[in-house]
Amino acid sequence: MTNQQSTSPRLVACRAVQNVVDRGLNSDNALSEAGISKLTDNRDAAFARSICLGTLRWYQQLEALLSILMDKPLQRKNREIHFLLLTALFQLSKTDIARHGVVSETVNTVSALKKKWAKGLVNGVLRNYLRQAESLQKELETKPAVKNSHPEWLLNIIKTAWPQQWTDIAAENNRQAPMSLRVNLLKTDRDDYLNRLSAAGISATASLITATGITLDSPCPVDVLPGFNDGLVSVQDIAPQLAADLLDLHPGQTVLDACAAPGGKAAHIMEASSGNVELTAVEIDAKRLQRINQNMQRLGHSLTALQGDASTPKKWWQGQKFDRILLDAPCSGSGVIRRHPDIKLLRRASDVNNLAEQQLKLLLALWPLLKEGGKLLYATCSILPQENEDIIHSFLAQEDNAMEQCIDVNYGHSRQHGIQILPGEHQMDGFFYARLQKQ
Repeated sequence: MTNQQSTSPRLVACRAVQNVVDRGLNSDNALSEAGISKLTDNRDAAFARSICLGTLRWYQQLEALLSILMDKPLQRKNREIHFLLLTALFQLSKTDIARHGVVSETVNTVSALKKKWAKGLVNGVLRNYLRQAESLQKELETKPAVKNSHPEWLLNIIKTAWPQQWTDIAAENNRQAPMSLRVNLLKTDRDDYLNRLSAAGISATASLITATGITLDSPCPVDVLPGFNDGLVSVQDIAPQLAADLLDLHPGQTVLDACAAPGGKAAHIMEASSGNVELTAVEIDAKRLQRINQNMQRLGHSLTALQGDASTPKKWWQGQKFDRILLDAPCSGSGVIRRHPDIKLLRRASDVNNLAEQQLKLLLALWPLLKEGGKLLYATCSILPQENEDIIHSFLAQEDNAMEQCIDVNYGHSRQHGIQILPGEHQMDGFFYARLQKQ
């Protein structure tokens, strides 16, 4: 690989998109393998990431657009050119980057691929798009899945679940998620931290939903956040910050955070309880468990972190029952698509049923670990009823000693069971909560 190749942000973005589509990597791993670390200028790295995520966000629409612009698809050996065209079409159709610059830089990138024969093709396709942009966009709007840039199966399931809100959900999924913070109230208060941000030239607003939340007007690297390394603040969306309050914590309680990585909710539990609870965090993946410990070290929290499968507690549980259990269950991630647009490409319709089976299994496995009178908070970052209220319904039908507690709050949508936050509401990710008490 030449230096030119390794330092081209457009080429990194192109290869990252290909890694997601053809190899099934998530966007972070895809960017890593595409060589984003070799972009020594932070601005280049940010640009590559932005182009990659933007192309993934609009992938279904961009593919439809390219199929119109090209007489026949490129051969498999020329897939890089295909993805280079997709990233260029994203820039031309969805950003305010100078059009002539996009065309010329994309053509120059072809040279880095040592496929000079493709320069004319790329130039022709992109200029053809510019000549027909308005009519082409109208043509794309005739099919809902293409217009909204969602897989048809996913759009249909969202339509069924949310017939009044599905267009807003789809639109929000195609927006860049805001960057939100959780203030560590053991070390500072929110007003003080807002003042620190202002002094650093970072604009932000306090959340109206939670006492710890702050949303930045524009994302920024964590290393420019005042006091980040000292544990004053963590990066966390507003919706998962609600978990600590919904757990109804009291001093001296024993608390289990199952499926705990990367540890944001566990840390918040310690902060919300002033460290006056005995917290056990369980995570099945060793690397993710290490990340929990790293986060706790930065924040100054002490807890018990165990590697284990939450669905088989007999392999790690010592017999002590818990006053509170938080189950943030593995899910489709349908509520955080705006943050992880690769979900639209990596998930399959069959995944939802498979995940639902796993979620119910987890609930049933963890329930015996809860004390009588104790509370279990079930959470997902999904907006699909199959993973949320349907799971609670099935669970309650099987456990006679389980009772659902009403969650009386001024946010979200009350469902047959639990509450559902939809993407973008109060700037939050899509999230589901249900609270159960053992009788």
